[in-house]
Amino acid sequence: MKIAIDAYGGDNAPAAVIEGLYLAMQDNDDFTCILTGDEAGISAEIKKFDFDMSRIEICHAPEVITCEEQPTLAIRRKKNSSIVVGMNLVAEGKADCLISAGSTGAVLAGATFMVKRIEGVLRPALAPLIPSLKKPFMLIDCGANADCRPEHLAQFAVMASAYMSGVLGRSEPAVGIVNNGAEETKGNELVKAAFPLLASAPVNFKGSCEAREIFSGDFDIIVCDGFTGNIILKEAEGFAGALFTMLKDSLMSSLRTKVGAALAKPAFIKVKKCMDYTEYGGAVFLGVNGRIIKAHGSNKAKSFRAAIHMARDYILGDDVISVIRGSVGTLPSDKS
Repeated sequence: MKIAIDAYGGDNAPAAVIEGLYLAMQDNDDFTCILTGDEAGISAEIKKFDFDMSRIEICHAPEVITCEEQPTLAIRRKKNSSIVVGMNLVAEGKADCLISAGSTGAVLAGATFMVKRIEGVLRPALAPLIPSLKKPFMLIDCGANADCRPEHLAQFAVMASAYMSGVLGRSEPAVGIVNNGAEETKGNELVKAAFPLLASAPVNFKGSCEAREIFSGDFDIIVCDGFTGNIILKEAEGFAGALFTMLKDSLMSSLRTKVGAALAKPAFIKVKKCMDYTEYGGAVFLGVNGRIIKAHGSNKAKSFRAAIHMARDYILGDDVISVIRGSVGTLPSDKS
Protein backbone atom coordinates (compact mmCIF):
# COMPACT_ATOMS: atom_id res chain seq x y z
CA MET A 1 0.00 0.00 0.00
CA LYS A 2 1.22 3.46 -0.87
CA ILE A 3 -0.53 6.39 0.84
CA ALA A 4 0.01 9.98 -0.32
CA ILE A 5 -0.29 12.65 2.37
CA ASP A 6 -0.53 16.40 1.87
CA ALA A 7 2.09 17.36 4.45
CA TYR A 8 1.17 21.06 4.27
CA GLY A 9 -2.61 20.70 4.63
CA GLY A 10 -4.24 21.79 7.87
CA ASP A 11 -3.74 24.25 10.69
CA ASN A 12 -0.97 22.24 12.37
CA ALA A 13 1.00 21.15 9.32
CA PRO A 14 3.60 19.88 8.76
CA ALA A 15 4.49 19.02 12.39
CA ALA A 16 1.22 17.25 13.27
CA VAL A 17 1.18 15.40 9.93
CA ILE A 18 4.67 13.98 10.41
CA GLU A 19 4.07 13.03 14.04
CA GLY A 20 0.79 11.33 13.10
CA LEU A 21 2.56 9.42 10.34
CA TYR A 22 5.21 8.26 12.78
CA LEU A 23 2.55 6.97 15.18
CA ALA A 24 0.70 5.17 12.37
CA MET A 25 3.89 3.56 11.11
CA GLN A 26 4.52 2.15 14.59
CA ASP A 27 1.08 0.53 14.45
CA ASN A 28 1.41 -1.11 11.01
CA ASP A 29 4.37 -1.96 8.78
CA ASP A 30 2.42 -2.84 5.62
CA PHE A 31 2.31 0.58 3.93
CA THR A 32 4.64 3.22 2.56
CA CYS A 33 4.01 6.95 2.27
CA ILE A 34 4.58 9.78 -0.19
CA LEU A 35 4.64 13.17 1.52
CA THR A 36 3.85 16.16 -0.69
CA GLY A 37 4.99 19.65 0.26
CA ASP A 38 8.14 21.69 0.82
CA GLU A 39 10.98 19.17 0.95
CA ALA A 40 13.16 21.13 3.39
CA GLY A 41 10.31 21.65 5.84
CA ILE A 42 9.24 18.01 5.69
CA SER A 43 12.81 16.77 6.15
CA ALA A 44 13.27 18.98 9.21
CA GLU A 45 10.20 17.46 10.87
CA ILE A 46 11.14 13.90 9.90
CA LYS A 47 14.50 14.28 11.70
CA LYS A 48 12.64 14.62 15.00
CA PHE A 49 11.58 10.96 14.84
CA ASP A 50 13.23 7.60 14.28
CA PHE A 51 11.58 6.84 10.92
CA ASP A 52 12.32 3.85 8.72
CA MET A 53 13.22 6.02 5.73
CA SER A 54 12.77 3.11 3.32
CA ARG A 55 9.03 3.61 3.83
CA ILE A 56 8.98 7.35 3.07
CA GLU A 57 9.27 9.32 -0.14
CA ILE A 58 9.12 13.11 -0.35
CA CYS A 59 7.57 14.70 -3.43
CA HIS A 60 8.62 18.35 -3.47
CA ALA A 61 5.66 20.74 -3.82
CA PRO A 62 6.66 24.29 -2.81
CA GLU A 63 3.21 25.88 -3.17
CA VAL A 64 0.33 25.78 -0.68
CA ILE A 65 -3.35 26.43 -1.43
CA THR A 66 -4.95 28.40 1.40
CA CYS A 67 -8.58 28.33 2.51
CA GLU A 68 -8.96 31.96 1.40
CA GLU A 69 -8.30 31.15 -2.27
CA GLN A 70 -11.00 30.35 -4.81
CA PRO A 71 -10.65 26.53 -5.04
CA THR A 72 -11.04 25.95 -8.79
CA LEU A 73 -8.72 28.83 -9.73
CA ALA A 74 -6.15 27.73 -7.15
CA ILE A 75 -6.12 24.17 -8.50
CA ARG A 76 -5.50 25.49 -12.02
CA ARG A 77 -2.87 28.06 -11.08
CA LYS A 78 -0.90 26.26 -8.39
CA LYS A 79 0.23 23.15 -10.23
CA ASN A 80 3.08 22.67 -7.74
CA SER A 81 0.91 22.84 -4.62
CA SER A 82 0.90 19.98 -2.13
CA ILE A 83 -2.78 19.22 -2.88
CA VAL A 84 -2.44 19.17 -6.67
CA VAL A 85 0.74 17.08 -6.61
CA GLY A 86 -0.99 14.59 -4.31
CA MET A 87 -4.06 14.44 -6.55
CA ASN A 88 -1.85 13.70 -9.55
CA LEU A 89 -0.26 10.79 -7.69
CA VAL A 90 -3.71 9.21 -7.21
CA ALA A 91 -4.90 10.07 -10.73
CA GLU A 92 -1.78 8.48 -12.25
CA GLY A 93 -2.01 5.36 -10.08
CA LYS A 94 1.21 6.15 -8.20
CA ALA A 95 -0.61 6.26 -4.84
CA ASP A 96 -3.52 4.20 -3.56
CA CYS A 97 -5.06 6.99 -1.49
CA LEU A 98 -4.58 10.69 -0.72
CA ILE A 99 -5.11 12.29 2.69
CA SER A 100 -5.34 16.07 2.96
CA ALA A 101 -6.43 18.38 5.75
CA GLY A 102 -6.07 21.39 3.48
CA SER A 103 -8.72 23.59 1.88
CA THR A 104 -11.90 21.54 1.61
CA GLY A 105 -12.91 23.34 -1.58
CA ALA A 106 -9.53 22.69 -3.18
CA VAL A 107 -9.56 19.01 -2.22
CA LEU A 108 -13.05 18.53 -3.64
CA ALA A 109 -12.28 20.50 -6.82
CA GLY A 110 -9.00 18.65 -7.34
CA ALA A 111 -10.62 15.27 -6.84
CA THR A 112 -13.50 16.09 -9.19
CA PHE A 113 -11.47 17.62 -12.01
CA MET A 114 -8.21 15.65 -11.74
CA VAL A 115 -9.09 12.24 -10.32
CA LYS A 116 -12.52 12.66 -12.00
CA ARG A 117 -15.97 11.32 -11.24
CA ILE A 118 -16.86 7.65 -11.56
CA GLU A 119 -18.86 7.17 -14.74
CA GLY A 120 -22.54 7.66 -13.95
CA VAL A 121 -21.99 9.54 -10.68
CA LEU A 122 -23.80 12.88 -10.74
CA ARG A 123 -22.26 14.43 -7.63
CA PRO A 124 -19.40 13.07 -5.51
CA ALA A 125 -20.09 13.51 -1.79
CA LEU A 126 -18.22 13.93 1.49
CA ALA A 127 -19.00 11.20 3.98
CA PRO A 128 -17.53 11.18 7.50
CA LEU A 129 -17.94 8.43 10.09
CA ILE A 130 -19.60 9.76 13.24
CA PRO A 131 -19.89 8.10 16.67
CA SER A 132 -23.34 7.09 17.96
CA LEU A 133 -24.80 5.16 20.89
CA LYS A 134 -24.19 1.79 19.20
CA LYS A 135 -21.64 2.11 16.39
CA PRO A 136 -20.23 4.72 14.01
CA PHE A 137 -22.53 5.74 11.18
CA MET A 138 -21.83 7.48 7.88
CA LEU A 139 -23.33 10.91 7.19
CA ILE A 140 -23.57 11.69 3.46
CA ASP A 141 -23.37 14.45 2.24
CA CYS A 142 -21.73 16.69 4.86
CA GLY A 143 -20.87 19.71 2.73
CA ALA A 144 -19.80 19.01 -0.83
CA ASN A 145 -23.25 19.70 -2.33
CA ALA A 146 -25.32 22.36 -0.59
CA ASP A 147 -28.14 22.01 -3.14
CA CYS A 148 -29.20 18.55 -4.25
CA ARG A 149 -31.74 16.81 -6.43
CA PRO A 150 -33.56 13.61 -5.41
CA GLU A 151 -31.37 11.56 -7.77
CA HIS A 152 -28.27 12.75 -5.94
CA LEU A 153 -29.55 11.50 -2.59
CA ALA A 154 -30.29 8.08 -4.08
CA GLN A 155 -26.73 7.88 -5.41
CA PHE A 156 -25.34 8.99 -2.04
CA ALA A 157 -27.10 6.04 -0.42
CA VAL A 158 -25.66 3.61 -2.99
CA MET A 159 -22.12 4.99 -2.59
CA ALA A 160 -22.22 4.95 1.21
CA SER A 161 -23.65 1.42 1.22
CA ALA A 162 -20.76 0.24 -0.96
CA TYR A 163 -18.27 1.73 1.51
CA MET A 164 -19.92 0.53 4.70
CA SER A 165 -20.28 -2.98 3.31
CA GLY A 166 -16.93 -3.24 1.55
CA VAL A 167 -14.70 -1.47 4.08
CA LEU A 168 -16.43 -1.84 7.45
CA GLY A 169 -18.06 -5.18 6.74
CA ARG A 170 -21.61 -4.06 7.51
CA SER A 171 -23.95 -6.52 5.80
CA GLU A 172 -26.92 -4.68 4.27
CA PRO A 173 -26.23 -1.39 6.08
CA ALA A 174 -29.42 0.39 7.17
CA VAL A 175 -30.08 3.67 5.32
CA GLY A 176 -32.20 6.54 6.58
CA ILE A 177 -33.01 9.98 5.17
CA VAL A 178 -32.99 13.04 7.45
CA ASN A 179 -36.58 14.18 7.86
CA ASN A 180 -38.83 16.19 10.18
CA GLY A 181 -41.20 13.27 10.73
CA ALA A 182 -41.46 9.52 10.43
CA GLU A 183 -44.17 9.44 7.76
CA GLU A 184 -43.35 9.14 4.06
CA THR A 185 -45.51 12.21 3.38
CA LYS A 186 -43.41 14.39 5.71
CA GLY A 187 -40.50 16.57 4.66
CA ASN A 188 -39.65 19.27 2.16
CA GLU A 189 -39.95 18.80 -1.59
CA LEU A 190 -36.46 17.28 -1.87
CA VAL A 191 -37.06 14.64 0.80
CA LYS A 192 -40.51 13.71 -0.48
CA ALA A 193 -39.21 13.31 -4.04
CA ALA A 194 -36.16 11.33 -2.90
CA PHE A 195 -38.18 8.92 -0.76
CA PRO A 196 -39.49 6.67 -3.58
CA LEU A 197 -36.09 6.70 -5.31
CA LEU A 198 -34.41 5.47 -2.14
CA ALA A 199 -37.13 2.89 -1.61
CA SER A 200 -36.47 1.42 -5.06
CA ALA A 201 -32.65 1.75 -4.95
CA PRO A 202 -30.42 -1.31 -4.34
CA VAL A 203 -29.92 -0.35 -0.68
CA ASN A 204 -31.45 -1.35 2.67
CA PHE A 205 -33.64 1.75 3.00
CA LYS A 206 -35.36 2.03 6.38
CA GLY A 207 -37.20 5.33 5.82
CA SER A 208 -37.08 8.61 7.69
CA CYS A 209 -34.53 9.48 10.35
CA GLU A 210 -35.71 12.27 12.61
CA ALA A 211 -33.15 14.56 14.27
CA ARG A 212 -33.49 12.83 17.64
CA GLU A 213 -32.66 9.47 16.00
CA ILE A 214 -29.45 10.54 14.27
CA PHE A 215 -27.18 9.39 17.11
CA SER A 216 -29.32 6.41 18.15
CA GLY A 217 -27.17 3.95 16.22
CA ASP A 218 -30.22 2.50 14.48
CA PHE A 219 -28.91 3.62 11.08
CA ASP A 220 -25.59 2.75 9.45
CA ILE A 221 -26.01 5.50 6.84
CA ILE A 222 -27.86 8.80 7.07
CA VAL A 223 -28.53 10.63 3.80
CA CYS A 224 -29.18 14.33 3.32
CA ASP A 225 -28.14 17.32 1.21
CA GLY A 226 -24.77 18.86 2.00
CA PHE A 227 -26.24 21.98 3.62
CA THR A 228 -28.22 19.93 6.15
CA GLY A 229 -25.36 17.49 6.68
CA ASN A 230 -22.84 20.21 7.42
CA ILE A 231 -25.16 21.75 10.00
CA ILE A 232 -25.64 18.34 11.66
CA LEU A 233 -21.88 17.77 11.72
CA LYS A 234 -20.97 21.19 13.15
CA GLU A 235 -23.83 21.12 15.67
CA ALA A 236 -22.72 17.70 16.92
CA GLU A 237 -19.12 18.87 17.34
CA GLY A 238 -20.20 22.05 19.11
CA PHE A 239 -22.69 20.33 21.39
CA ALA A 240 -20.20 17.65 22.45
CA GLY A 241 -17.68 20.33 23.39
CA ALA A 242 -20.26 22.40 25.26
CA LEU A 243 -21.61 19.37 27.12
CA PHE A 244 -18.21 18.34 28.44
CA THR A 245 -17.40 21.93 29.43
CA MET A 246 -20.67 22.24 31.39
CA LEU A 247 -20.09 18.85 32.99
CA LYS A 248 -16.55 19.76 34.00
CA ASP A 249 -17.66 23.10 35.50
CA SER A 250 -20.40 21.38 37.51
CA LEU A 251 -18.12 18.59 38.76
CA MET A 252 -15.48 21.06 39.91
CA SER A 253 -17.97 23.27 41.77
CA SER A 254 -17.63 21.68 45.23
CA LEU A 255 -15.59 19.20 47.24
CA ARG A 256 -18.40 16.62 47.10
CA THR A 257 -18.73 16.79 43.31
CA LYS A 258 -14.93 16.67 42.93
CA VAL A 259 -14.84 13.41 44.89
CA GLY A 260 -17.64 12.03 42.74
CA ALA A 261 -15.81 13.13 39.60
CA ALA A 262 -12.64 11.34 40.71
CA LEU A 263 -14.59 8.11 41.25
CA ALA A 264 -16.36 8.40 37.89
CA LYS A 265 -13.30 9.54 35.91
CA PRO A 266 -12.76 6.23 34.03
CA ALA A 267 -16.37 6.32 32.82
CA PHE A 268 -16.04 9.95 31.67
CA ILE A 269 -12.86 9.13 29.76
CA LYS A 270 -14.59 6.24 28.02
CA VAL A 271 -17.58 8.39 27.03
CA LYS A 272 -15.35 11.20 25.79
CA LYS A 273 -13.37 8.78 23.63
CA CYS A 274 -16.59 7.35 22.14
CA MET A 275 -17.84 10.85 21.27
CA ASP A 276 -14.53 12.16 19.93
CA TYR A 277 -14.84 12.72 16.16
CA THR A 278 -11.04 12.97 15.87
CA GLU A 279 -10.89 9.21 16.50
CA TYR A 280 -12.20 8.75 12.93
CA GLY A 281 -9.65 10.88 11.10
CA GLY A 282 -11.79 12.51 8.42
CA ALA A 283 -14.34 12.05 5.66
CA VAL A 284 -14.08 9.90 2.53
CA PHE A 285 -14.91 11.63 -0.75
CA LEU A 286 -17.08 9.08 -2.53
CA GLY A 287 -17.91 9.13 -6.22
CA VAL A 288 -14.47 9.79 -7.74
CA ASN A 289 -12.08 7.38 -9.47
CA GLY A 290 -9.66 7.22 -6.58
CA ARG A 291 -9.50 7.05 -2.80
CA ILE A 292 -9.55 10.53 -1.27
CA ILE A 293 -9.83 11.34 2.44
CA LYS A 294 -10.49 14.88 3.61
CA ALA A 295 -9.02 15.13 7.11
CA HIS A 296 -10.14 17.74 9.63
CA GLY A 297 -8.35 21.07 9.19
CA SER A 298 -7.60 21.28 12.91
CA ASN A 299 -6.19 17.75 13.05
CA LYS A 300 -3.40 17.06 15.50
CA ALA A 301 -1.08 14.06 15.45
CA LYS A 302 -3.64 11.63 16.91
CA SER A 303 -6.19 12.59 14.26
CA PHE A 304 -3.72 12.19 11.39
CA ARG A 305 -2.87 8.78 12.79
CA ALA A 306 -6.59 7.92 12.64
CA ALA A 307 -6.85 9.27 9.09
CA ILE A 308 -3.97 7.04 7.98
CA HIS A 309 -5.66 4.02 9.57
CA MET A 310 -8.84 5.01 7.72
CA ALA A 311 -6.91 5.15 4.43
CA ARG A 312 -5.35 1.76 5.13
CA ASP A 313 -8.77 0.21 5.81
CA TYR A 314 -10.13 1.79 2.61
CA ILE A 315 -7.31 0.25 0.56
CA LEU A 316 -7.59 -3.17 2.21
CA GLY A 317 -11.37 -3.32 1.81
CA ASP A 318 -13.38 -4.42 -1.20
CA ASP A 319 -13.12 -2.42 -4.42
CA VAL A 320 -15.69 0.21 -3.45
CA ILE A 321 -15.12 2.23 -6.62
CA SER A 322 -16.01 -0.71 -8.87
CA VAL A 323 -19.11 -1.48 -6.80
CA ILE A 324 -20.26 2.14 -7.10
CA ARG A 325 -19.61 2.13 -10.83
CA GLY A 326 -21.74 -0.98 -11.25
CA SER A 327 -24.56 0.22 -8.99
CA VAL A 328 -25.20 3.83 -10.02
CA GLY A 329 -26.08 2.76 -13.54
CA THR A 330 -29.19 1.04 -12.20
CA LEU A 331 -30.59 4.30 -10.83
CA PRO A 332 -32.64 6.93 -12.70
CA SER A 333 -30.53 9.96 -13.64
CA ASP A 334 -31.18 13.48 -14.85
CA LYS A 335 -27.50 13.79 -15.94
CA SER A 336 -27.00 17.04 -13.98
